[in-house]
Amino acid sequence: MRADRMPLDADGGLALRGRLVTGLPGQEVIDDGTVVVADGTIVWCGPTADLPAGVDVEIQQVPVILPGLVDVHCHGAVGHSFSADAAGARLAAGHHAAQGSTSVLASLVSAPSHVLLEQIAVLRDLVQDGTLAGLHLEGPFIAKSMCGAQDPAAIIDGDPALLKQWLEVGQGTVRSLTLAPETPHFAELVQLCREYRVVPSVGHTDATAARTREALAGSGQGNRGPGDAAPWSATHLFNRMPPLGHRSPGPIAVLLQAARESPERMVLELVADGIHLDQEIVRMVFDLVGARSIALVTDAMAAAGMPDGPYTLGSLEVVVRDRVARLASVKSGAEDGEEPGAIAGATSHLLENVRRCVEWGIPLADAVGAASSTPARLMGLDRVGAIAEGRRADLLITTKELELTQVYRAGRPLSQERNDRADSPV
Repeated sequence: MRADRMPLDADGGLALRGRLVTGLPGQEVIDDGTVVVADGTIVWCGPTADLPAGVDVEIQQVPVILPGLVDVHCHGAVGHSFSADAAGARLAAGHHAAQGSTSVLASLVSAPSHVLLEQIAVLRDLVQDGTLAGLHLEGPFIAKSMCGAQDPAAIIDGDPALLKQWLEVGQGTVRSLTLAPETPHFAELVQLCREYRVVPSVGHTDATAARTREALAGSGQGNRGPGDAAPWSATHLFNRMPPLGHRSPGPIAVLLQAARESPERMVLELVADGIHLDQEIVRMVFDLVGARSIALVTDAMAAAGMPDGPYTLGSLEVVVRDRVARLASVKSGAEDGEEPGAIAGATSHLLENVRRCVEWGIPLADAVGAASSTPARLMGLDRVGAIAEGRRADLLITTKELELTQVYRAGRPLSQERNDRADSPV
C-alpha cells in the first residue's frame, strides 16, 4: 500500500530522509530522498519533493540511506563458524546483520557427507525462521589442487546421488553450490542445481579456458522460472583458480566474457578486502562487466569481529595476524622453518568492502548495487537487496563517509551492541 493511502503514526511507521542510494541498477543516487516504512515494508521511496501528503509519522533527517546488504559467501563471525552449532550460527548471523549485512548465506566448506548432512539439517531451520537467507555449499566437488583453505581429504568427485541427498535434506534452503568444471558428472550436477533452484558457482578449479567454456555452454540450460535466464556465478573470482595468462588464460578469461555478455546470467564474486585482490583488479572488473555482474562478498570466517589469534575453518586450523586469516604455518624445508599457509577466508564486513571500493574510485551506486541488488537477484531473494516499494525495510543509516550508525531489518532497529547475544533480532 502506498504512503498516501496509509495513515502512519509514530508507533507504527518510520520515515527517513537523506541521501538515498537505492541499490537498483541504472538509478542515480537521490541527493534528497525519503523512505517511508509501515509494518516492516517500504511503502514509498523517492525524491523528497515528490513525497505524497498524508504521511503523519515524523520524518527523521539522516546523512545517507543504503539498502541492507546481501552477503552470499560468508562462513561465520564472532568466534563461530556456520555449522551444526545453531546457537553459534545465530550469533554469527546476528553480528553480520548488526554490521549491515541484513541477508546472509551461510557458507559450508567441504566435509564428509554425514557432516554436511548434519550441518544442512541444523541450518535449514535458521533459514526457515529468517535468521539466514540460505545456504551455500563451497564444495566438496572441487579440485584438490585448488583446495586453498579446505581439507583436501574431504574433496571428492562429483556425485549426483550425494548432491540430491543434501538438497532433499535442505528442503529448498540450499541456494548455491561451488563446483569445479573438471569434476566428474559436472553436467548432471548442474542439472540437479537447476531442478532444485540452486545457483551453480564455478570455483576452486584448475580448469582450462576450453573446459570452462564447454562446461558453461553444455550444462544447465533450464530456467529458474518463466522468462528467467538460468543463473551462474563464480566463487571469489581470481582466488583459487589459475591466474589469467596471455598464453594460458584459464577460467578467468571465460568467466569475464560471460559476465560482460550476459549480466543476467553470470555474476562474479569479488572479495574486495584489500587482501584477496588488489584494487587495480577490482577497478578493472567493475569497468569490464559492470555492477550488475558483480557480487561483493566477504568470505568472512569465525574471526570477523574478533581479535587476532587462532581459529578454525571447517576441520583446519587458522591463524589470524593483522586481520589476515591463513592456514596455520606449514613446514617449508628452508632454513627459516615455516612459510605462511593459504589465505583462509577473511575478517571484514561487507559494508567495509563497499566503503573500500568507493575509496578505490568505484561509483557509490555501483559499489552498493554490487553488495545488495545484484547478489539478491542472483539468489532469487526478491524481497531484499534494494530500497523500493514492496521490499522488506532493510535499511542502513551511515555517515557521509559510509560509517554505519544504524541498521533496520524489516523496519526494526538492530543494536550494534547486541552482537554477542544469541537472541539478537536478525
